[in-house]
Parts: sequence; C-alpha cells; structure tokens
Amino acid sequence: MNAPAPLPPLPVRPLLSIVVPSYNQGAFIRQTIESCLAQDYRPIEIVVVDGASTDGTIDVLRSFADRPEVRWVSEPDQGVVDAVNKGMRRARGEICGIQSSDDVYLPGAFAQAVAAFAHRPDLALVYADAVKIDAAGRELTRWRSGPFSIENFLSKQTVVLQPAAFFRRFAFEEVGGWSSDYFNADTECWLRMIMRRPALKIDAFWGSRRMHEAQRDRQGERIVESYVRMTRDNPDVRNGPVRWRRAARCGRLLHVARYAPALSPWRKKWLLLQAVVAWPPAWQSVDLPGLWVPGWLALRRRWADRNRRGGAETA
Repeated sequence: MNAPAPLPPLPVRPLLSIVVPSYNQGAFIRQTIESCLAQDYRPIEIVVVDGASTDGTIDVLRSFADRPEVRWVSEPDQGVVDAVNKGMRRARGEICGIQSSDDVYLPGAFAQAVAAFAHRPDLALVYADAVKIDAAGRELTRWRSGPFSIENFLSKQTVVLQPAAFFRRFAFEEVGGWSSDYFNADTECWLRMIMRRPALKIDAFWGSRRMHEAQRDRQGERIVESYVRMTRDNPDVRNGPVRWRRAARCGRLLHVARYAPALSPWRKKWLLLQAVVAWPPAWQSVDLPGLWVPGWLALRRRWADRNRRGGAETA
C-alpha cells in the first residue's frame, strides 16, 4: 500500500461542517441542531438532509430560518447513505462530522476536535467517548473506548462512535464516502480511512447517543452480516499482516456475540472465548472469569466494595 499524498493544510480557523441525515425525527432534531449552535467554536455550518419527513421535522427546520449557519433540504432520497453523501457534497468545511438527527454533541467537542487536527495535520479522523442517553435525554451509561490502533479498531477494543467523531473532508472524499453496500456504512468508511491515514482517540466525551425503539441498531441480523462482510472483504485487511486478520476475527466474534439475535448463554460464552483466543489482548474487555467461574462476579463486587471502604477509612 503506497503512502498517500499529504493532506491539504488547514487554515487557522477552519470551517467545521456538520451533516445531519434526517427522516421523521421531529421529536429530537431540534436538540441535535441546538447542540451544534451552542458550541464555543466558529465558523460552523449545519447541513440537514431530510428525506421528506412527514412528522413535525420540517416545522422544526423552518424555525431556524434566522440562523444562517443552518442550511437544509427536504426531498425523497434512497436512505441514510444517500443522505450523508448528498450532505457531504454540499458541505464546505475542511473538517466535518456526521451527526444522527436523534443524537447530540456535548459542550467543547468542536473546539477540541479542531485543536486535535491543528496539532496533527496528518490525521484523517479524531474521535472521543460518548454518553448513552434515553429518549428523554437522561444519562444511562458512558462508553469509553481504548486508544487507537488498527488492531484495536479491528478487534473492537476501540470503537469510533459517530456522535463523537470528526474527520477531514478530503479524507472522506478520498475513500469515496459512505457505501450503500454496508448497513454499518459509518464504520466501514472509518475502516477505509484508517487504512490510508492516521486516526487519534481523544480522552474526552464529545457526544450523546440516544437509545430508543426506532433505532437502526436494533436490526441485529443486518448489523452482524454487514460487519462480518466488511472485515472479510476489505482488501487491506485481507492482504495485510496476519495480526490484522486475527484482530478482525476477534472483532467479528465479539460483534456476533453482541448483536446476533437468540443466542443461548453458552453459545455467547463460546464466541467470547474464541474471540480472546483469536486476539489475546481482548481479554481486557472480555471478562472470561466472570463468564465461566460460578460466583466470580459476586466475589469481584465484594472485593471492590472492600477496597472502597478501605480507601474511605484511610482518607
């Protein structure tokens, strides 16, 4: 694989473009747009590509008529991949993000992302951690990913979550944008990017991902099939070092264990064990003793409680 040409230099204050694909998310899209406008970085533009929604989405978009940073179009499209690629063709920024119309950015995300690119102008992609929220916006839990490496990405020890990721527009165009061949089009695009140019994980929380009934990630069979095919078909993985193929096998097994419907507990345990055998560093995220040793989780909780009490007494 030949080294690509250097990325074009960034201006001192680069324009940051956020593309928001949308369809019938009128209950959430206002919060998405407002989370962009509330950022402490400028200049920005927000490009909403709506697929002819039939709920209250258009009324929400019209309410931003006095905000020149918000541009939108509403017309029939071929789905989220078509909407994202259409929005990226309209975007003018040197740095971009793609935000789902039910997710939001957290304060400081834009400025921190731009600073990362300014410090490392060779980067194609920067990403951080995300908060999982419910439909009402209440925090459920926090997702923390490991540091970036190709092996970590392939073995799912680090996950590039769309609500907390930004990229150079040139790098996106260089790999041809999102592909309609894959259900997980964002992850598949990240894979093509990182095989050409560096990426960086930032230790911060940049986005909130909303969990609700209408989400695409509830379609387990399509998610599994697309991810498995993505890592098997990618020519860089297929022709790369053996460690990439081992890490990719680990990632596929973990993905099946996470998303495949109707898995028995024993089948899931067996998949997780195979994943660690394929890529031993994954043991850090797969609690094998907790899966296989009766009473291990209760013992570990008691040990953690004991350590906390001991620390409190020392303090």
